[in-house]
Amino acid sequence: MQNIKTMKLIIVESPTKARTITNFLSKDYEIESSYGHVRDLPRGDLGVDVEKNFEPRYVIPTKARKQVGVLKKLAQKADLIILATDEDREGEAIAWHIAQILDLGECKVKSAKCKTVPYKRIVFHEITKNAILRALEKPREIDMHRVDAQQARRILDRLVGYKLSPFLWKKVARGLSAGRVQSVAVRLVAEREAEINAFKPEEYWTIVASLLKCKVQSAKCKNKDKDKESEIFCATLIKANNKVIPKLGIKCKAEVDKILGDLKNAEYQVIDIEQKQKKRNPLPPFTTSTLQQEAGNRLGFSAKQTMMIAQQLYEGLKTGKKAEAGLITYMRTDSFNLAESALRKAGTLISEKYGKNYVCIRRYKTRKKSAQEAHEAIRPTNPFKTPESIQKYLDAKQFKLYDLIWRRMIASQMSAAVLDAMRVDIKASNYVFRATGQRIEFDGFLKIYPLKFKENILPALSLDQILELQKLISEQHFTKPPARYSEAGLIKILEKFGIGRPSTYAPTLHTIQARGYVEKIDRRFKPKEMGLIVNKLLVKHFPKIVDIDFTAKMEQDLDEIALGKKEWQPIISEFWKPFSENLKEKYEEVEKKDVVPDQKTDQKCEKCGKPMIIKMGRFGKFLACSGFPECKNAKPIVKSTGIKCPKCKKGELAEKHTKKRGRVFWGCNRYPKCDFAVWDLKKLEQGEKKEEDKSKEK
Repeated sequence: MQNIKTMKLIIVESPTKARTITNFLSKDYEIESSYGHVRDLPRGDLGVDVEKNFEPRYVIPTKARKQVGVLKKLAQKADLIILATDEDREGEAIAWHIAQILDLGECKVKSAKCKTVPYKRIVFHEITKNAILRALEKPREIDMHRVDAQQARRILDRLVGYKLSPFLWKKVARGLSAGRVQSVAVRLVAEREAEINAFKPEEYWTIVASLLKCKVQSAKCKNKDKDKESEIFCATLIKANNKVIPKLGIKCKAEVDKILGDLKNAEYQVIDIEQKQKKRNPLPPFTTSTLQQEAGNRLGFSAKQTMMIAQQLYEGLKTGKKAEAGLITYMRTDSFNLAESALRKAGTLISEKYGKNYVCIRRYKTRKKSAQEAHEAIRPTNPFKTPESIQKYLDAKQFKLYDLIWRRMIASQMSAAVLDAMRVDIKASNYVFRATGQRIEFDGFLKIYPLKFKENILPALSLDQILELQKLISEQHFTKPPARYSEAGLIKILEKFGIGRPSTYAPTLHTIQARGYVEKIDRRFKPKEMGLIVNKLLVKHFPKIVDIDFTAKMEQDLDEIALGKKEWQPIISEFWKPFSENLKEKYEEVEKKDVVPDQKTDQKCEKCGKPMIIKMGRFGKFLACSGFPECKNAKPIVKSTGIKCPKCKKGELAEKHTKKRGRVFWGCNRYPKCDFAVWDLKKLEQGEKKEEDKSKEK
């Protein structure tokens, strides 16, 4: 009897992922990509029937139609279809949509013509041969609870976006948008800016004694030779008359002068010494948010850039004629869990590379209720693939991120660092100074994952020892306002309050910049004028949309849906009814002139002679003719920097905005006669200063 060859079709999202998996399986498998989502809500209308229990209407996007056709043809030839999309809610929803499009499962109408292709759902945390083979051995059904959670999020976002955005267009400016997570993020940035503006600096002083350990102990210790046995160290004033001086305790120069007068001719004597060992444990392996934060802080990567590079490392890189296995596990996760096999490999590597005393296997548990412990933290798929061993296959940014992920995971399985800490109290008259020191006794995990740490070794001192004062240093300080949020800082606060999910942080930060609500100055977020206007409007008229607790509660509800503990329609209904009623009221109540009033100017329109007014647009203020709509003359408000154009030497650089995204750049004000433009004004200024310094040296 002739053997009939069977074809098994595996569908993943990404073509890179497909190429990598192809290397692990026999020719019985055909691997194809869906190129992301194959169905979505329509772009042109709401696509949600609010009268029929929020039933969504899905369509195949134009860009996906060609690939859907490819999948349908392959499905007709297949004997088994395996849905191998990502393991998160988004991936689960993509698997479900593919099943719907290909009409997989049982026949809706029983007939002789009905031919159904059986299908399976598989998931894996890493793209390696063993992981794929294990997944094929343990298929499961599509998890409809997770699909429902993704649908609920998509519908909620659609209801807010499609209903509230037009309100902003009508009352503020065209092209604006609102969203559950993005609007809360803008509010956080705006409120931090308000804190900074309202901040009033307070003056305070510190007094530090520079002291010398004397070689000869006497009341009149004057060690003139200051040989190797004599060491200088610093101690800070902490007490006056047996009372602790708080951080802002010394308020002014007059108080400082009094203390310095009291200390004149005082004897400095050691009255207390405390020595102890402290252990510092390593940090857990990365989750999505902590990876984005650390990559931002250590490498200067944006959240979007971090996720893009992590995706490349996850899907596998081309190291020759074919793609190698993925280098890291799935990068959208909120779990600290590590596979037992990974722990064993890490332990072996640490023992061989650094010594057995550096090994300390740890199993981390996350405190977040919503975290899925079955998932893993972000880790190298093979700890033995050290960053140096694969560096030639990676570009500079890929290497930096892989190196960071590898070191963090390996360090998490290393021994604690042991620190020798010393604290010395020194009495002088009615005052007490304190010196603290520490040194590394055993580096442990710090060997491969250094943290901000500075050794400060104090000399060997004894009780009642007399010290020689070298000088008293008094320094004036002023309290500083809270810093603006960096990307890492904003992600941290969003995660702290339970706003958004691992997959939403990067796109949220991108959106609030693309919409012209915030800008980055020195890599920190500052609200733009439009962001402040929209935030003020939402806080006043739609408080729940930008309420942190309400948004966090909504995220908890979505987590409950994913776990099968709640139904999705009642959650949507509970939100929709009060929201839609409030929206209807606000259309009548809110007047555009109250939100963004026009400002008069002395300028005349060069086209019709009527006064020009300052209006607010999507990307900020601009000049427009008051005779609109009869006269449509409009032009930007030129903000000159006073910096001469380095190209034409005639014009000056002025602040400008790109038409599509509203990104700030600086260009010559003689445009189009001179087309010079630059993205980073600071770098230009620094470059000019260097040239100026060079010419001075000459």
